[in-house]
Amino acid sequence: MDDSQLVIACKKQDRNAQKILYERYAPMMMAVCLRYSGEEETARDLLHDGFIRAFTQIGSFSGKGSFEGWLRRIFVNLALENYRKEKQKYRFMEEYSYVNADESEIQADNSLDIENIPKEEVLDMIRNLPPGYRTVFNMYIFEEMSHKEIARVLGINEAASRSQFFRAKNMLRKKISAILHNNQRQIQ
Repeated sequence: MDDSQLVIACKKQDRNAQKILYERYAPMMMAVCLRYSGEEETARDLLHDGFIRAFTQIGSFSGKGSFEGWLRRIFVNLALENYRKEKQKYRFMEEYSYVNADESEIQADNSLDIENIPKEEVLDMIRNLPPGYRTVFNMYIFEEMSHKEIARVLGINEAASRSQFFRAKNMLRKKISAILHNNQRQIQ
């Protein structure tokens, strides 16, 4: 069954189609949930809630654009809702202090040398970022949102978004550098 057939069957609340759709997309959506939550238990809860939301809202999927994109947007929005609920616990606004760097330094280099590092290790590094860093990093890199959009969604200013992204990249860069250095020593 292709996605369009599955969607039609799911709109009719066909349990078998829902199961197939879940099995097809659960691994991808779990990765999204893990990237945003950083915790496996929370990610599983988000995965469960996301599919419930998807199955109850599937009637709103018009068939324009990809189903995967529509589903992904549900999971990202759910993860961001969860983050906003939890942000008091993490003293979110304290994390959004400014970095002592000028604007050109913050915008300078968006690349990270991850080619020789297994994907799962990279995802673990992202999951282990502090919540504010992780959220901005995910929104900027994976959702391709601008700092202006991130600021609007999170209720912060653009400079804070840039600062968090800069700090997240620096943390990741240090971790990547350590891994690459260790790999070099093992080769020698």
